[in-house]
Amino acid sequence: MIKEYFQFEKYNTDFKTEVIAGLTTFLASMYIIVVNPSILSSAGMPFEGVLTATILVSAFSSIMMGIYAKNPILIAPGMGINAFFAYSIVLGMGIRWEVALGTVFWSGIIFLVLSILNIRTLILKSIPKQIRFGISAGIGLFITFIGFVNAKFIVSNPATIIGIGKLDAAVITFLIGLIITSILVIKKVKGALILGIVITTFLSIPIGRIYGDAFASFGTSTLISWKGLFANPDFSLIFKLDLIESIKFSLFPVIFAFLFTDMFDSIATFIGVAEAGNLLDENGEPLRIKESLIVDAFSTTISGLFGTSSGTSYIESAAGVEEGGKTGLTAVIAGLLFLPFMFFSPLISIVPPIATAPALILVGVFMMKPITKINWNNFDDSIPAFLGMILIPLTNSITQGIIWSFLSWTLIKIFIGKKVEVSLMLIIIDLFAILALVV
Repeated sequence: MIKEYFQFEKYNTDFKTEVIAGLTTFLASMYIIVVNPSILSSAGMPFEGVLTATILVSAFSSIMMGIYAKNPILIAPGMGINAFFAYSIVLGMGIRWEVALGTVFWSGIIFLVLSILNIRTLILKSIPKQIRFGISAGIGLFITFIGFVNAKFIVSNPATIIGIGKLDAAVITFLIGLIITSILVIKKVKGALILGIVITTFLSIPIGRIYGDAFASFGTSTLISWKGLFANPDFSLIFKLDLIESIKFSLFPVIFAFLFTDMFDSIATFIGVAEAGNLLDENGEPLRIKESLIVDAFSTTISGLFGTSSGTSYIESAAGVEEGGKTGLTAVIAGLLFLPFMFFSPLISIVPPIATAPALILVGVFMMKPITKINWNNFDDSIPAFLGMILIPLTNSITQGIIWSFLSWTLIKIFIGKKVEVSLMLIIIDLFAILALVV
C-alpha cells in the first residue's frame, strides 16, 4: 500500500531509500528544536512551551506535506521568520507575543486562501528574482548577527555602536564549537549542526564550575544545569494567541510581512529542492507546487494556534533528496522523528546560548548562497537587491529590508525607462509597503 501510494516505481525508489532520506532530512533540520525556543524565549515566551509547539508544528506539517502534497520537503518554524517575530515584532515594536501569534495565524489564513485560489502565481511573477536573492542573503546576515550576539562575541559599545566582547571562557568555548561545527559541515557529516550543538554543550559544562562565577550575564553562573531526562510536554502556549487585537488595522503590515516572507521563502525552497532532485513536471515547474503551498499555509496557521512563529519549507530538505528521497514518505519519516523529543525537553533545555550560536551562524552561511545569483554588473538590479540585503541586519528588521528593496526597485526602473519590469502587482505591494512606513 505504501509502495503504491507514494509511487515508488514511478520515481525509481524504495522504502529503505526513503527512510534513510527522511532520517537525513531530520538530522539536517533537527537544530530547530533547540534554536527556535532559544530565539522565541527571548521575547518572553516559555522555552518548554515553544519547544513543544515547534515539535508539533514540525511533525504535523511535514507529515501532511508527505501524505497530501507527496513531496519530500520538511516543514518547521522558519529561521529568519522567528527572529523577525521575536526581535522586530515583540521586542522592537513592543507587541505582546500573544498578539504576534495572532498575526502569524491571520497571515496563514491569507496564505491559505491565496494558495487555494492560485493567486500566488501572480504574486510570484511580480517579485523580481534579484530582490528575492537579496532578501534571502539579508536574512542570513541577520541570523548570523544574532548568533554572534547570543554568544557575547559581539556586544554593545557606546563608542562604535557594537564591538568585540571579552575573550573569556564562554566566548572561547563558542569559538571552539564554531570551528568544530564548521568542520562537520564541510565534511558533510549527517546532522552536523545538531552534533555541533551537542559537542559545544558538553564543552560548556566546566563553565561556572571550574572557571568561577564570571558568566552571570547568561542568567546563571553555571552555564549547564542538569534537570533530568524526561518531562511531560508543555502545552501551555496552545490557543494562547490573541485573535482580536491581532486583526487591528495597525498590525496589517506585520501580517503581510509574515505573509510575504513565508511565501517567498517557501517558493524558493520548492524550486531549489525540485531542481536538486529533478522533481519537475513536463513544464519544468516543481511537482505539485500548489498542494505544497497549501500545506505550507496550513503550517503557518497552526503555528499561530500552537504557539510559535510561522512554519515554512526547509532548504535542508535537499540533504534528504541528495540521499535519494523522491516521494512524500521522506517527509513523513522526518516528521515522525520529531515526536519523541516532546518527552525529552529537560535534555534539550540544558543547551546554552553559546552552543546554539554556531548553528545560527552557519545557517546564515547557508542562506547567503543566493548572493551569487545577483546580477552585480547591472546596477538597476543589484542596488535594490543590495539594499534589501544590507538593511535587514542594519535596521534589525526584515520588514524594512523588504520595503526599501521593493520601493527602490520600482522607482529606479521607472526613472531609467524600464517600466516594463514593474508589474501592477508589484505596485500594489509597494502601496502596502508605503502604508507600513506611514503606520
